Amino acid sequence: MNLHEYQAKELLKKYQVPVQEGFACSNVHEAEEAYRQIKTQFGSSFAVVKAQIHAGGRGKGTVRETGINGVKVAKNLEEATVFTQKILGGTLVTLQTGPSGKVVNKVLVAQDMYYDGPSERKEFYLSILLDRGIGRNVIMYSTEGGMNIEDVAHNTPEKIYREWVHPAGGLLPFQARKIAFNLGLSGESFKNMVRFVTNVYKAYVGLDCAMVEINPLFKASDDKIVAVDCKMKLDENALTKHPDLASMRDLSEEDPTEVEAGQYNLNFVKLDGNVGCMVNGAGLAMATMDMIKLSGGEPANFLDVGGTANAQTVEAGFKIILKDPNVKAILINIFGGIVRCDRVASGVIEAYRNMGNIDIPIIVRLQGTNAAEAKRLIDESGLQVQSAILLSEAADLVKQAVA
Repeated sequence: MNLHEYQAKELLKKYQVPVQEGFACSNVHEAEEAYRQIKTQFGSSFAVVKAQIHAGGRGKGTVRETGINGVKVAKNLEEATVFTQKILGGTLVTLQTGPSGKVVNKVLVAQDMYYDGPSERKEFYLSILLDRGIGRNVIMYSTEGGMNIEDVAHNTPEKIYREWVHPAGGLLPFQARKIAFNLGLSGESFKNMVRFVTNVYKAYVGLDCAMVEINPLFKASDDKIVAVDCKMKLDENALTKHPDLASMRDLSEEDPTEVEAGQYNLNFVKLDGNVGCMVNGAGLAMATMDMIKLSGGEPANFLDVGGTANAQTVEAGFKIILKDPNVKAILINIFGGIVRCDRVASGVIEAYRNMGNIDIPIIVRLQGTNAAEAKRLIDESGLQVQSAILLSEAADLVKQAVA
């Protein structure tokens, strides 16, 4: 589950991680009040207006309707008002959003961190995530933080450091000191960085994060270490431990069909192909998508109905898949282990009749317990549904459907 920048910063503060202070605003009036509070609190007329979307590259991105960037520095109240008006409600297009962009429903009006000369301030990069190859969390960091970190990773990968953390011992003090040393720090900034890294790692573990990324990680001329930006992704499998965090989910940032699928406990991911998939089991779903590609089609989605497929889940899956206008055929590939194939077949028939005419080919391949009975039910239903027992038969029917 992705969080907005302002949400991630509030969580970091609970772990004593210094962050750029600011206020999330949904309208111009709130933004003006936020600007006044920042000016009073920090004694500066400068403030930063940041679009809040689940994507990076906001500073380089452009609001389609107004041509303004997603991050702007306001020198006074008038500029803060204008920037908020031009960002809020617009569609921000960045490299990470793709050409469709994302609608901005909130802005973060934050303190200006660049309050001094450039001689002593520095921007670093730091992120924490799981290295699945070796089963350990890894802290990735660099002296070259800022908006061009992707270029650094591509052109000068030697400037990206990595520190792996053993799951039994956690982040050890010498590792935090090593990170501060590799970032070229000394004195008070060194001590502050050690505390910063230690507390960020505690937040990563304590919140059951899947990823934390801080860019830029800022060192001011007074040696303060501050998270100026933060991306945070939570492990959805751990949200039962954090009901307060589950309430921070912003459904408006997610694909509507994926949200709808979640309401039926369906695992759904939208893709760009022309053959809809409905499968039980993630491994079978991956194999089914491979089969579709080998047959000349392209998967339009990943949809796992789980091991207890019934008429309701099948019907919900049908409706979600059919919302995609690019779908030319639907392939249902079920292995009847936990659930009997004849029950799935009955569910397919019932769902088809409830939905009325479906004007694209539907191919049903059922294998496992009572597969023969399932094929008979499909064949005798009188519906425009093609059945198959072997995977090769299903592949041939898919090829015909997309030819």
